[in-house]
Amino acid sequence: MSQLTSNQTEELRHERKFSISDYSALEVEQIIKYNPACFSEIYHPRQINNIYFDSLGYTSYYENVDGERDRVKARIRWYGNLFGPVEKPILEFKIKKGLLGKKEFYELTPFHLDHSFSKQTIVDALRKDRIPLDIQNTMLAMQPSLLNSYSRKYFISADKNFRLTIDTQLQFYRISYQQNLFVNTVVDHKSVVLELKYDSQYENEAKEIGSRFPFSLTKNSKYLQGVEKVLF
Repeated sequence: MSQLTSNQTEELRHERKFSISDYSALEVEQIIKYNPACFSEIYHPRQINNIYFDSLGYTSYYENVDGERDRVKARIRWYGNLFGPVEKPILEFKIKKGLLGKKEFYELTPFHLDHSFSKQTIVDALRKDRIPLDIQNTMLAMQPSLLNSYSRKYFISADKNFRLTIDTQLQFYRISYQQNLFVNTVVDHKSVVLELKYDSQYENEAKEIGSRFPFSLTKNSKYLQGVEKVLF
């Protein structure tokens, strides 16, 4: 990912998501490499970590369950080790408008994720001059609802119009504003999540690419899965 400013917005793009349980990660990689779009791996695999936030009534979760077309999901994301110092945390708002999605980014102050994590950790991380006050207030009105982590590989099509990611080794943890021992956890070694990402003008080509996969499309998000695994 390129260097982020304190407030950066992506363009709206399409995403097709496939949740896979009957193929191994290695089998999935072989399948996508034989796709006519000629996907090849880019970047190095990375561990992605997220703290998701929701209202007390889990509005974001229920909007996802109900299939609301327009919704916003808030999370703090970083790469590398899950626990310990978080040197480059990024606050992300994932915005869905029908079939299109984009993200807004804000750089946060570094923090530690360990048993001492509390609401004050988030308050301190939000103390950056360039984070708008309304964004700070929005986050402080929400609660940490889920911690998750997974390994991601990145691929791109030969024509550079389609990006694809493969996520494995999914881990989900209960998290709250205080008293976090991180003992309530679920580790999913079997599931593979594949996401195809592209600009809206390539919708027809994306359908053709997706039709060559022996996988079923899903609307189920990692956030929804995690909440149901460790909270409900």
